[in-house]
Amino acid sequence: MQRLTTFLAAGLLVALTGCATTGSNPRDPFEPFNRDMYNFNSSLDRTFIKPVAEAYVDVTPRPARVNVSNFFGNLADIWIGVNNLLQGKPGDAASDLGRVVVNSTVGILGFFDIASEIGLDKHDEDFGQTLGVWGVGDGPFLVLPLFGPRTTRDAFGLIPDTYAALPGYIDDIPTRNIVRGVGFVSLRADLLGTETTLSEAALDEYSFVRDFYLRRRANLIRDGRRVRDDDAMTTPPVLLAASTGYLTTRRLALVELDRQFATPAAE
Repeated sequence: MQRLTTFLAAGLLVALTGCATTGSNPRDPFEPFNRDMYNFNSSLDRTFIKPVAEAYVDVTPRPARVNVSNFFGNLADIWIGVNNLLQGKPGDAASDLGRVVVNSTVGILGFFDIASEIGLDKHDEDFGQTLGVWGVGDGPFLVLPLFGPRTTRDAFGLIPDTYAALPGYIDDIPTRNIVRGVGFVSLRADLLGTETTLSEAALDEYSFVRDFYLRRRANLIRDGRRVRDDDAMTTPPVLLAASTGYLTTRRLALVELDRQFATPAAE
């Protein structure tokens, strides 16, 4: 856990110290650096991460892949509930706790998502969103090496997010690394097929991902409450997955991936 957190902090330091050249976009003043990091992450995904995910899909039956995805989603619900509580949403936090209890027992350690079937909706929260609810501003947009698109606020939020990840508390190092690796590959496998859609849909792939990421983060912090009409989330679901997960997965890019399209914004 300490090594991973140190790596996170080092990645953030590299991003912050390497951003000497400024861009023209006020929300993306470090655009030249960010584009280089985006290309680096994309190249890593194409040459290593995506082939591993494809091999995983080839040798693992779909029901087993769903079970694995559910298992890691169940682990994530614990920290999601903590963040809902920190954001002043005790009802959602109680729902998250209920999901963990139901899926860990009736759902057999989380391999089956029984909670969703009985109406306990899955939420998507992290400490970056919590900081946003507390009033911390976005800060400049960053693309971290390996960890992908972030606002400066969300980049610092990665540190407690990493500490809270339960696989990091497994004492046996080989077992810990295997669990992390399986979770990483599982989530990347869910994104297979979206890369072509993203490339075909966006004239400038980097700008598309940046603008959508910033809009989506604002939407998540507001829980879908629309502030202006031009803040509406209108991107099709397949592009949602592509833009948030194309670089890598949650464990590598740590870019939030909705498994379902965001709830339509309330007026």
